[in-house]
Amino acid sequence: MWHDVRTLNATASGLMALTVLACIASGVWWLSQRPMFTLRTVRVESMYGIGLKHVNELTVRNGVVGKLKGNFFTANLDQVRNVFEAVPWVRRATVRREWPNELIVDVEEHEALGTWGEDGRLLSVKGDVFTANLAEADEDRTLPLPAFDGPPGSEKEVLARFAELRGWFAPIKLAPEALSLSSRYAWTVKLDNGMRVALGREQDRTTLRNRVQRLVGIYPQLVARLQEGRIDSIDMRYSNGLALASSALMVPSDATKPVKPAKKTNSSKTTKHT
Repeated sequence: MWHDVRTLNATASGLMALTVLACIASGVWWLSQRPMFTLRTVRVESMYGIGLKHVNELTVRNGVVGKLKGNFFTANLDQVRNVFEAVPWVRRATVRREWPNELIVDVEEHEALGTWGEDGRLLSVKGDVFTANLAEADEDRTLPLPAFDGPPGSEKEVLARFAELRGWFAPIKLAPEALSLSSRYAWTVKLDNGMRVALGREQDRTTLRNRVQRLVGIYPQLVARLQEGRIDSIDMRYSNGLALASSALMVPSDATKPVKPAKKTNSSKTTKHT
């Protein structure tokens, strides 16, 4: 080998190339560590250019900058994105570099529709469950947030059903203010007049709609027969009728005088109608 001039030349050229590459890499690394490339600014902006409502740029930046590692060249953008997406009210974030020492973070905020479950979490208009300050969610609303609940993974289904129920109850000028889906997948809705309606499980795609339409059709008659008070709850799970609970006196449809209960108490009275 040592007598092969061509091999010696090729080896020398390879070593020289490696040396040059090592020098270039060292130079690039040295240059990238210069103070001018230290991250000095992290700018937080709205992803859609409409302004941030709940995410305070100054507060978020001050709370997050200390968790960022690296400089302009070495900062891991995926890690930066994860840090920002862990901030309350941030649904999604994208991060990009701005020469020579700046990061720009575009943020999409959650828009709260209501509460989810009993642990103080919120449900967004896109069906995402997130944790944030409930007081901030209520500050721009005149009415309380609707309350939602359901098994894990049912958030988008509950959200879609809520939108349908708003349309179904509109003819009697009532609106849902709470909706729950039990572990057995039975639906219960609370309306803005305080009445709870048990709708039960869906046997097919029209089950709930048919039950609500049946209630909407008979509801004016039920209200007309009540002398005072309100309907506390209605069970629509019967195939050809319903059951209601109320403390109010009710006028029978075939009588002119009200029928008083044998013993008047403050407890609810349950009546079944077919």
